[in-house]
Amino acid sequence: MRALSAAPVLTDNSQVRHGPLLRSGPKLKGMRGSLEKYVHVEHVMGTAVTFDVRGARPTRQAIDDAAAWLHDVDAQFSTYRPDSAVCRLRRGELLRGAASDDLRWILDRCDRLNTETGGFFDAYASGSFDPSALVKGWAVQRAADQLAAAGVDRFCINAGGDVAARGRPAPGRHWRVGIRHPLDAKALAAIVAADDAAVATSGLYERGGHVIAPASGRAPEGVLSVTVVGPDLGIADAYATAALAMGTDGPQWTLGLEGYEALTILEDETVWATPGFPVVTA
Repeated sequence: MRALSAAPVLTDNSQVRHGPLLRSGPKLKGMRGSLEKYVHVEHVMGTAVTFDVRGARPTRQAIDDAAAWLHDVDAQFSTYRPDSAVCRLRRGELLRGAASDDLRWILDRCDRLNTETGGFFDAYASGSFDPSALVKGWAVQRAADQLAAAGVDRFCINAGGDVAARGRPAPGRHWRVGIRHPLDAKALAAIVAADDAAVATSGLYERGGHVIAPASGRAPEGVLSVTVVGPDLGIADAYATAALAMGTDGPQWTLGLEGYEALTILEDETVWATPGFPVVTA
């Protein structure tokens, strides 16, 4: 496992360079005591989505409804299913005005994010419409909102590393979300405290060049991964994608995010964190 050194905190006056990376985080420890824990795993959207609920056992219907929503999103927004609305839109078989309310909302949100990020969040970067960098986080956030509306107040949903959490797993404890070391799948770069928060990471280590820098049309250079923490998983996911596409300019851009914190790991293994990034140090 790779050993990493402590992360500097990024400030408005910081320059992008301050020594090597941070340490592997402390090992996650199991829960002690008799607190009830309920776990459900749903295979959807090309990944395993884990619902970890603490306290009173939720009604089966609450989990089923959240899982059904994720399957509905997959059916409509998948870029791999030829009958999905997104694929039909790509082929010109579905007009924007005839799309569902959810699809029109995603189209509009992608346009606004493109403007907000100076073009670095680009749902058309691959040559055709692909809202995946927004949709998964948005869908999981909606599932979390559904659980909360059903009266479930302490839970963590993990969708392939994108996480939405509510409450705390136990008094005095935090939901602890590990950020994968981008150069070693067996190591953690950091652990985040995620109470009533969403955590999204965008990196180049699994799907290769799926994030494209607009200026070059290629994968960004000088950066390995970006993790964003904030109140909404869809927005955190989109911001992480945009900051990754910015390459070494990303850390400075993340300083201006309102309500969201970021941790960026550069290619030389330097790590930059915005001042409020919730790293667990012990």
